[in-house]
Amino acid sequence: MRVSDAELIQALSSCRSVAVVGAKDKAGSPVDRVGRYLIEAGFQVFPVHPVRTGVWGLTTYKSLLDIPSPVDVVNLFRASEHCLAHAQEVLAMNPLPKIFWMQLGVFNFEARALLAPTPIRVFEDLCLMIEHRRLIKTGS
Repeated sequence: MRVSDAELIQALSSCRSVAVVGAKDKAGSPVDRVGRYLIEAGFQVFPVHPVRTGVWGLTTYKSLLDIPSPVDVVNLFRASEHCLAHAQEVLAMNPLPKIFWMQLGVFNFEARALLAPTPIRVFEDLCLMIEHRRLIKTGS
């Protein structure tokens, strides 16, 4: 599904916190590059991983439901088949995040359909770092 730049700008411009699901600080990995970018761009980042601890020197949470603060964006670095379970987990968050973001190459019809009746915006097959850098950070 094609998303306009205006829609992305509107969605991202008010976001300040990001939960990175599948976080790991393995140098050179896409999730590491994106996580470090988000931190440098001034986001409050909540790494989420069931086993890893201290990703990017931050407290790392085992699940989205363990995060003690509101989250604007849930950014998934998981295979497409895991997205539905994360969408279900997102629905249990209070407050709900503004955005459910599936990274490049990741999409899931069931997750999108589950979240459709909610106010949560769903973005698929896009890189949060690339889009933020292109549309927000540069002021374009």
